[in-house]
Amino acid sequence: MKNSIRRSLVIAGLAGATTLTAGCASGGSANEDVAYIARDVESLYGEAKRRMDSGNTLLAAALFDEVERQHPYSPWARRAQLMSAFSYYVARDYNKAIQSSQRFLSIHPGNKDAPYAYYLIALSYYEQISDVNRDQKITEQAKTALREVNRRFPQSEYAADARLKLDLVDDHLAGKEMEIGRYYQRSGRWLAANLRFRNVLESFDTTSHAPEALFRLTESSLALGVPQEAVKYAAVLGANYPGSEWYEKAFELVQDNAPGVTAS
Repeated sequence: MKNSIRRSLVIAGLAGATTLTAGCASGGSANEDVAYIARDVESLYGEAKRRMDSGNTLLAAALFDEVERQHPYSPWARRAQLMSAFSYYVARDYNKAIQSSQRFLSIHPGNKDAPYAYYLIALSYYEQISDVNRDQKITEQAKTALREVNRRFPQSEYAADARLKLDLVDDHLAGKEMEIGRYYQRSGRWLAANLRFRNVLESFDTTSHAPEALFRLTESSLALGVPQEAVKYAAVLGANYPGSEWYEKAFELVQDNAPGVTAS
């Protein structure tokens, strides 16, 4: 599910900030010496940028934070806040990336770089999406954050990328519903399985899981003793996915278990 994230970030850019390096590694440690040493803002920011470009992203983030701490009223402080968030993101410290981006938005809600901060929050959740066998709280948070980017900035390049990722998130959530539904089927809990598969059709009907959901509904309807419903789902499957393996299986299932039955 992870595809060219850093390239997307570089394309997006940071208005008014220095050029970023797309291939920054996530090495380094924020535990290196960042003891307080009073420095002028330009040299401190420059050192943070140098660390960022060399791949020491955690130390870079700490130094960008130091820019804001030592020079809170400087124009550089605003840039440093967002660069800190980006540095944490590249270092895969997604929680701090989210916190830094949210802090930026709380202080500069109307800033021209606010769209980027919202986008960075969404990406930080998106990068943490786990496989379908695990809890999907992060997936839901990613979906909410991506929708927020699309809602607030629908004409931006951030929204265009967010819409693509929303399709992938929906496919992931549908996959989770399918995994639970199949588990209920194996356990003989046909009604619970039926509800899960119906949810895929109602909430994620454009995903790759829709054909299998229709087949599973054909199966569970027969198991629940409602052959008319089984025939209906098989017919919908045939009308929408006539060449799929799932339709062939559903057709055989109905022919074997509900011959002559018409849809209700």
